[in-house]
Amino acid sequence: MATRQTWDTFEAMKLAAEEGDPQAQCYLGVCYQNGQGVTQDYQEAVKWFRRAAEQGDPVAQCYFGVCYLNGAGVPQEFGEAAKWLREAAEQNDPAAQFNLGMLYETGQGVTQNYAEAVKWYREAAERGYPAAQFNLGVFYETGQVVPQNFQLAVKWYRAAAEQECAPAQCNLGLCYQTGRGVEENQQEAVKWFIRAARQGDKTAQHNLGLHYASQEPTEAAENTETAEESP
Repeated sequence: MATRQTWDTFEAMKLAAEEGDPQAQCYLGVCYQNGQGVTQDYQEAVKWFRRAAEQGDPVAQCYFGVCYLNGAGVPQEFGEAAKWLREAAEQNDPAAQFNLGMLYETGQGVTQNYAEAVKWYREAAERGYPAAQFNLGVFYETGQVVPQNFQLAVKWYRAAAEQECAPAQCNLGLCYQTGRGVEENQQEAVKWFIRAARQGDKTAQHNLGLHYASQEPTEAAENTETAEESP
């Protein structure tokens, strides 16, 4: 995607939006959505996202689609969400590609199609979008739509885990614990469980508890200390 323009002041950005600049309109929509510099107003956010989206701005199209997806400032309408997310996804917006993949996986606003879901997850994953990397890893681990491949599952889990995606950290830990797609390494498993658990991942917290319960107290403490020291 092309480099996004920036403005020195909120006033300059708002003026540019009012004069029709689509990137400024998109940023102004974000300000209204988040209450940054203005009173939070989802309907006003939608107004500016719509103006920018209709001019073909992919980031605005993604935001606009997500508004329809969540019913924020507009009635929830999955068909409209899919329409605008597709517009942005085809311009290589990774967040839009991920969300469009989710719609295909769940069958909301489009006919359910796991192959299309994987296609869009892959597009987003290759652009570094962590949630898409995690979902793609799950497809490879389960062998749904794509041939089962634990090594590729580990590859995508690791990519997402290193961006602090907690479910990916947990699944990567499980791969190390069981030796799926990677050489079994209990210390590495604990390391990733700890990172996920610290973010509140319940499965990782459970797995960590089971791991410690299976060990002698001294051994558990030593393993925890070693895992926490690992990079």
